[in-house]
Amino acid sequence: MKKGILLVMLVLVVSLLSFAGDVKNVIFLIGDGMGPNEMLLTSYIEGRELYMMQMPYTGYAITYSANSNVTDSAAAGTALASGYKTNNGFIGVLPNGEIVPTIAEVLAEQGYKTGVVATSRITHATPAAYYGHVLSRNDEDKLAEQLVNSNLTVALGGGWRHFDPTQRADGKDLISVAKENGFDYITTKQELMAYSGEKVLGLFSSSHMNSVTERTPAEPLLPEMTAKALEILSKGDAPFFVMIEGSQIDWEAHDNDVFGIWKETVEFDEAVKVALDFAKENPDTLVIVTADHETGGLGLSSGGYTMDLEMVRNYQKTTDWVVANSQDMEELKSNVKEYYGFDLSEEEIAYLESTKNKVDALAEITSARASIGWTTHDHTGALVPILAYGPGAEEFVGIMDNTDLPRKIACLLGVKLSYPLENVPNN
Repeated sequence: MKKGILLVMLVLVVSLLSFAGDVKNVIFLIGDGMGPNEMLLTSYIEGRELYMMQMPYTGYAITYSANSNVTDSAAAGTALASGYKTNNGFIGVLPNGEIVPTIAEVLAEQGYKTGVVATSRITHATPAAYYGHVLSRNDEDKLAEQLVNSNLTVALGGGWRHFDPTQRADGKDLISVAKENGFDYITTKQELMAYSGEKVLGLFSSSHMNSVTERTPAEPLLPEMTAKALEILSKGDAPFFVMIEGSQIDWEAHDNDVFGIWKETVEFDEAVKVALDFAKENPDTLVIVTADHETGGLGLSSGGYTMDLEMVRNYQKTTDWVVANSQDMEELKSNVKEYYGFDLSEEEIAYLESTKNKVDALAEITSARASIGWTTHDHTGALVPILAYGPGAEEFVGIMDNTDLPRKIACLLGVKLSYPLENVPNN
């Protein structure tokens, strides 16, 4: 009898271990600039547990770059995409100039479909880290050329100015090149929703897409792009890897804008929900959520023992929108009253009048009013969250380096991240 029980337990353990390693698809979501406090603040304001906070396995990542304790998105993106540290500003290239392959490139060589989705320009640091190799993240024209010649299956975001011959300094028509290389090209939400093909380049704005609170009807939301990317990538029997970025959490954190942080994190979390729903229907799918770095040094208090979350819930616009739509101080005062619900004090008015950066100054005021604090308008070296769901998710617990994430994914998929790799674009 005991032998029978032991045999049943052994079979159960073996089957569980087998399932844990049976990863076919990977959905890798990056909240740019999103630290634990950005998540927690959003959860408090929403009055609920975020979808990403319900994922069963959690850890933290250390984010320093090769030349700084505080990373930028290019170096962090390279670490998350390749498993190698590099200098700030470098994409897919080591400090010595040597090219390293991305996990998307390695997997594509093994027959995987691959994709990148972002609300920034698709040539911006984080999405570019999955297909690009340049010594300067600012070389976005070159990154666009590398994208259209890459083996990506799906690329969705903003930034058509780097592909359009009328807007490029060299006059190259990369949209035609993309079509020659098998990409369908679309530019509106309506085209995306109706799309039924198998390989697509979707660019929905000339530069970055508008913030989620100002997104136009022609621009899709991140969860909509996520759902369509998964629909395309899951056609047929081939496995897939996709990186999905909530790009603009970072920008709102640079502004110290609590309203913007809230809304951008909610949009990102809705994309996480789409990924989790897909994984529940496809149990061979691993979902990982993380960030490239934290931005702003968000503190969930400015002293004392409370935050005025109800005040933040009544905020209606980002500070950059309010400032951009205020021609003078009288209109700014009126807009603050209308969109934030309070009258500026004489001291606050004097501060706004004396500063050149009224966006940051107004964000400091709206944060202070809600008793929410910040340490900087730049990146920090703080730990960032790792959340995981699906087969192999138990590997992503504890404190680890950001380079460990793609290496662990590669191990679960049975491939090795190494360099050099044939057919990687030359720098």
